[in-house]
Amino acid sequence: MSGGEPVGIVLVSHSAAVATAVAELARGLAGGGDAVPVATAGGTEDGGLGTSAELIAAAAAAVDRGAGVALLADLGSSVLTVKALLAEGDELPDGSRLLDAPFVEGAVAAVVTATAGGDLEEVAAAAEEAYSYRKV
Repeated sequence: MSGGEPVGIVLVSHSAAVATAVAELARGLAGGGDAVPVATAGGTEDGGLGTSAELIAAAAAAVDRGAGVALLADLGSSVLTVKALLAEGDELPDGSRLLDAPFVEGAVAAVVTATAGGDLEEVAAAAEEAYSYRKV
């Protein structure tokens, strides 16, 4: 566990409403999660469905506290857009990482772990472990 600043978390979705709802759920299940910076990058600048590199970059900058930024993306072009931003190298804060995790369960695990003081590796491991959660 880290003792300094928290890991920032960005939820990237094709829908602003979905990203906002998942952020609200994750914060609520983390006991409020207000100590952890969580930002959403949902939809396009004009409010439509889609993905915006500009919104993702702005969200990542807003949550960066120097401990890394965990990005969770819902599907398709949101994943590709985050990958492209990471490949460019200067669009996202240093220590930004796309997590290979389910969007809802991974977001909850990431926020809970970051709230408990987890570093970027621990946040990533918790979110990625969410793939193994069984429902039956």
